[in-house]
Amino acid sequence: MTFETLGLPARILKNLAEMGISDPSPIQAKAIPLAMEGRDVMGLAQTGTGKTAAFGLPIVSKLLRLEGRPDPKSVRGLVLAPTRELAGQIRDNLRAYAEGTSLRINLVVGGAGINGQINRLQRGTDVLVATPGRLIDLLDRRAVRLDKAKFLVLDEADQMLDLGFIHALRRIAPLLPKERQTMLFSATMPKQMAELSEAYLTDAVRVETAPPGKPADKIEQFLHFVVQSEKAGLLKEHLAEHRSDQALVFSRTKHGAEKLMKGLVAAGFEAASIHGNKSQGQRDRAIKAFRAGELMVLVATDVAARGIDIPEVRYVYNFDLPNVPDNYVHRIGRTARAGRDGTAIAYCAPDEMGELKAIQKVMKRDIPVASGRPWDPVDAPKKGRPGGGRRRGGPGGGGGQAKKQGGAPKSGQRRRNRRSKAA
Repeated sequence: MTFETLGLPARILKNLAEMGISDPSPIQAKAIPLAMEGRDVMGLAQTGTGKTAAFGLPIVSKLLRLEGRPDPKSVRGLVLAPTRELAGQIRDNLRAYAEGTSLRINLVVGGAGINGQINRLQRGTDVLVATPGRLIDLLDRRAVRLDKAKFLVLDEADQMLDLGFIHALRRIAPLLPKERQTMLFSATMPKQMAELSEAYLTDAVRVETAPPGKPADKIEQFLHFVVQSEKAGLLKEHLAEHRSDQALVFSRTKHGAEKLMKGLVAAGFEAASIHGNKSQGQRDRAIKAFRAGELMVLVATDVAARGIDIPEVRYVYNFDLPNVPDNYVHRIGRTARAGRDGTAIAYCAPDEMGELKAIQKVMKRDIPVASGRPWDPVDAPKKGRPGGGRRRGGPGGGGGQAKKQGGAPKSGQRRRNRRSKAA
């Protein structure tokens, strides 16, 4: 199957060729024909496999066949995304598909001036890409109308249907016509989310190119068991081994991401951070510099787990394991994009064994251990006390041995310790 056989307009085919996109990916080959027929679609595919084009190309193609221009303040197609970065990436892709046409594709996200967004919406919009919070702000100001929308897309639908966004969706969805085409796309779809999504789809077709939660096959994964206090040193060792390759590092908290980034800069690495305490301008500049290769390391919270599409990212580090296991799949999906290879490295501290087990359950596979050994419950340090350590290996190194000092005690030593405590 080729893009020509999918019935796309000649202008779009030309744009795809200029972008170096020659053949549809599996999710595109399955979803585009159904979307072109007007069917509601639930698409499940691994990260980095072209889900944006799977819904974007049909929408742009069908809009080009409509006559006239959108009415003032009206929207013909609405794409909702959970993060500003992802929304911006979708807008950029849609504009590239529609290059040379008269389609207006606008972006509205928080953290940017609302007055400029209001002015752009005044002329009418063919496709509006939005985060839910900012869209509601604009609806409250009567700056945009959704009653003419013919298309609704929820990208990263599992997070969009999460409790954090469901209240916003319940405000937005009734403002769209009932007669519309709706598409949901994600790499993961927990059972309860799939059930909830039925409220937004009509006679939908579910298309999958891999079991939900399965990471891309070209991602090589490694796991290191290491105490929290030694993670920063291990990260610096690993980054030093591939200074010419770009790396994305995930931290669980905003404070942790900022502290880690400053430590890396002090150690001589070209690094920046993006998280919720950064302004949109700061986040945009960091991503732009990372995309241009001016930065080799980007430290981020899960704000970047969905939306950073930079094919040159060779390594992804889970400095902290995510509380939500599905987010691990999205995080490591920032590498091995567009058919490339990639490496994902995770660090597991004693108090993260629960997160690790949940992640491996979602993926239905164990992450290969590069150093250390699984922590036992007695290994977990009490709050306020440092834990033991592990000798560390490289990103693909062999298993290390426990350190003499500060290392996790062997089983016999643990039994003696328990007996002495009981005495």
